[in-house]
Amino acid sequence: MPFIRHARAGDVDRLTEIGLAAWQSAIAGLADGKRMRRVAETSFFRFLSDNWLSALLVEAEGSVRGWAAREHFDNAISDLWIEPAAQGRGLGALLLGEIERRIVADGFDVATTKTHARNDRAVTFLRNRGYGVTWLSTAYAPQLDGDVEFIGLSKVVIAQDEKR
Repeated sequence: MPFIRHARAGDVDRLTEIGLAAWQSAIAGLADGKRMRRVAETSFFRFLSDNWLSALLVEAEGSVRGWAAREHFDNAISDLWIEPAAQGRGLGALLLGEIERRIVADGFDVATTKTHARNDRAVTFLRNRGYGVTWLSTAYAPQLDGDVEFIGLSKVVIAQDEKR
């Protein structure tokens, strides 16, 4: 039975592995090469080393299988990563639901997130859970030496009649 818990400092290496594997799966065909992998791995490790308190993780089948974070403890979901071998098993939905509950408990009415616009699996996952597209942006990514499109999504996480 899967369960969710707060990350601990000792989880950083495993969470970095999961983030990197899921990132590689999501960007397959968009960016290749050892340099990009090293940049991504370093980014995950630094983020998690500095922000592990903001991360929740999901354990299933005796191992950590994914994680999500609200970097600034606001209504923005900065990360949600499920290891590729465990995707499609409901773990991402379980983790997203818990993050949304915490967003509501912290007094926010709307959850927001963003992803690479070509990350079809993530966009579909979020749209199937009630998220709608709120913005589209293009920015130059020096690591890729090209423009990258990002998509912002949001969802009302508290019913109108429940607002204070």
